[in-house]
Amino acid sequence: MSEYNAAVLIADDDQNITKYLSSLMKTEGFKTFQAQDGKTALEIVRSQKPDVMLLDIKLPDMDGMEVLRQTKDVDQNLPVVVITGYYETSGAVRAMKAGAFEYLGKPFANAEVVRVVNQAVIERKLKREVKELSGQLQIKTHLKELMGPSDTVARLISDVERVGDSDFSVVIIGETGTGKELIARAIHESSPRSSRPFTPVDCGAIPETLIESELFGHEKGAFTGADFRKPGKFEITDGGTLFLDEVSNMPVGSQAKLLRVLQEKLVNRVGSTKPIDVDVRILVASNLDLRELTQSGAFRQDLYYRLNEFGISVPPLRERKEDIPYLAKRFLDIANIELKKSVKGFSKAALNMLFDYNWPGNVRQLRSTIRRATLLADDVIAEKDLELQRVPVPGLAFTPKVQGMPWKGLTLRKIVQQTVAAVEREVIGEALKYTGGNKAKAARLLGIDYKTMHEKAKKMGILGSLDPVFGHTGNGEGNEGVQTESADLAKDASELSETMATPDP
Repeated sequence: MSEYNAAVLIADDDQNITKYLSSLMKTEGFKTFQAQDGKTALEIVRSQKPDVMLLDIKLPDMDGMEVLRQTKDVDQNLPVVVITGYYETSGAVRAMKAGAFEYLGKPFANAEVVRVVNQAVIERKLKREVKELSGQLQIKTHLKELMGPSDTVARLISDVERVGDSDFSVVIIGETGTGKELIARAIHESSPRSSRPFTPVDCGAIPETLIESELFGHEKGAFTGADFRKPGKFEITDGGTLFLDEVSNMPVGSQAKLLRVLQEKLVNRVGSTKPIDVDVRILVASNLDLRELTQSGAFRQDLYYRLNEFGISVPPLRERKEDIPYLAKRFLDIANIELKKSVKGFSKAALNMLFDYNWPGNVRQLRSTIRRATLLADDVIAEKDLELQRVPVPGLAFTPKVQGMPWKGLTLRKIVQQTVAAVEREVIGEALKYTGGNKAKAARLLGIDYKTMHEKAKKMGILGSLDPVFGHTGNGEGNEGVQTESADLAKDASELSETMATPDP
């Protein structure tokens, strides 16, 4: 019996044969499609995506070998079992070289056909699973390379893996420059639509008068300047994924038409009344909270609920600063290649500046900052090469003056979180300076346990945990660099034992 209700396409010019084989396959639990010519068979391969094809070598409109070749162009992994009444060794060899799964001669035994089809189905399923696992691993690795190794990025990857294999519409929310399109592309690549187009559309860059033409297409003469028929993004993305970036900029009237397309899966070109079938997955992104926009009427509530089948929030860089060392080193390596330079790393002062800065432009701003600094630097990137105004650490007194206008658009809760984080970093840094870098002593001084001190220091980049990523950590002025992590960890053990016998400072 069929393992998972697989579908078999039977292509033979003899209708009696197709009916007989269809009945045999259905008895074994398969779904079936029938075609009496090559053109119909290829259309079914494209539209119905069968799991196995039984193909007669002699068809009325084209040679079976040509059908086999075109089938492989559409679906390289589709098993094609060639069946012919003129069995010959040379024909079998040609068919196998062209990618046939098996070559059977008529008359054939029912048991042999069933055996071959079941074997083909199992092999196709295994290949699909291997491809999916390989794709998931590549996507996971790719996102880590592009976004960083933090737990926050790991959670984003988990969300991508969870929703990728579905056909859910996804709303991706995040500030400008956080990597929303990277997330959208990863979702597409992890989906069954990965072999079809991924089409990004920046809704904020298209004039209001042209957005419907861009999305739905237009007919010749539909409006002034429409000199030819143009398919829209929905049509050219058929079978794939359409990514609507900054969807909050879409006019309310166009939002209503988008909702209709999503519900009916039909588009009408501007200037036409003839509907066109489309099969498109929708991913949208915005740097604004779409739910809040529905309250003001700037975004249709019904469209929001239709789009928000799954939501992903991409945190700003200031909320995942543990990714900064990795990203900065990556951008430095890229810039060194581009500019034909060999800048070795970052000074200690430069590292502190990267951590202290609020990054209102997120990863995009970090990339351009490191690229410019690489151009300016000689041996290592120093504080002056970054051309960033240092963030005044608020210490124990609240101050609203933080560079880059980070308070703009933030809630009180976010402002407090950032201020507390800055104070915490300042206090831990001063405590470690006071204890000569001894984390165990600093932990006792601050009334926290050693593990918490170690993790906070490492996360904030205060001690030598940055060295394996950045390499050279000298400040360019003769100061010693911070210790490497391996040395730092080795020191931890001695610190603990030493502190047990040493009074608090």
